[in-house]
Amino acid sequence: MEDIFNIPIKDIMTKSVIVVNKDYNVIKAFELMLKYKISSLPVVENNKVIGIVTTTDIGYNLIKDKYSLETTVKEVMTKNVITINENETIKDAIKKMSGQKDNEIINQLPVVNDNDELVGIVSDGDIIRAISKRI
Repeated sequence: MEDIFNIPIKDIMTKSVIVVNKDYNVIKAFELMLKYKISSLPVVENNKVIGIVTTTDIGYNLIKDKYSLETTVKEVMTKNVITINENETIKDAIKKMSGQKDNEIINQLPVVNDNDELVGIVSDGDIIRAISKRI
């Protein structure tokens, strides 16, 4: 039986990633996430991850009226993004996703290649599906 925790991320990640650039309007970014039913958008520049925005972050601040129509993704994105290499494993992803800061769980990790270029995204749902198929 294969060790499910040693499955490479590249075998379970989503390869078609919806991304935005830093100058993208934050309200349009939120609409994009709602349209595609995704909870985060990597922010890329020259195919490198420079940030990430989430529906939780944007939605909460929209409700609080903290954004104007001119607010850009650059102004609100998380800059210190935790990524995972495509050759790392499910076990590595679980370690990165659990309890980073203030015991906050990370639900998605942008996946990068050896050149730190974005090649996919892996979510907690991807990991659960991969494990459930093998147990």
